[in-house]
Amino acid sequence: MTTEYSGSGDPRRSIELLWGTAAPARRGPKAKFTVGDVTTAAIALADAEGLGALSMRRVAEQLGVTAMSLYTYVPSKAELLDVMVDTVSAEAVHDTFTADGWRGRLGEIAGNNWELYRRHPWLLQIAGTRPVLGPNVIAKYDFELRAFESSAIPDVDADQLLSLVLNYVAGAVRAAVQADQAEQGTGMSEEQWWEAYAPLLGEVLDPDRFPTAARVGQAAGEEYGAGDPVRAYEFGLARVLDGIDVHLGRLRS
Repeated sequence: MTTEYSGSGDPRRSIELLWGTAAPARRGPKAKFTVGDVTTAAIALADAEGLGALSMRRVAEQLGVTAMSLYTYVPSKAELLDVMVDTVSAEAVHDTFTADGWRGRLGEIAGNNWELYRRHPWLLQIAGTRPVLGPNVIAKYDFELRAFESSAIPDVDADQLLSLVLNYVAGAVRAAVQADQAEQGTGMSEEQWWEAYAPLLGEVLDPDRFPTAARVGQAAGEEYGAGDPVRAYEFGLARVLDGIDVHLGRLRS
């Protein structure tokens, strides 16, 4: 799987593209496209074929121009990735929360990000250790931090707890995406896979040798059947929020 790194382009050019501060060209013919047009084409390509298919040449083909002409809008793929991330981040920004209280709001944030990743799974292939410093990414951060309004917790704790939830969602949705890819790649669903393998495993698995695995595996199979990434995500999120509740209780005591 291809891994890209945000913030790896030219700093000034990235900021200019993200915030629209570049000075307009004074000479030459009128531009046929905007940076937004280029970004929209790149996002559509990544959504359809994955980040590995994204290149300046492929984006240029989508727009019906040469790769060289595309460089007049975006200097390289690195800056384009930053703008792509910032653009789709706007989808997770809302005016207000529909839920009340920090727990409901964090659950809402988790759901927003789950849906964002599902629409744009290529986001999981971008290492965001160096954040994209664009207006939509910052608006998303600002909105999500407001989940803790009226909770009277330190700002640093709010930042870390938000990161905890977002990191959990990214890991959980990655498992869901991998399940989708496994089904597409093999032509076999999770349920079909277990139906094929479970009887064979039963022939060789010695419960006396692996008593805990046999007991827990059987109980989980009877309760949940084939692996369900959504159920696992919801269960794990509830436990993460339980842990945050304990932490906030300690702060109040």
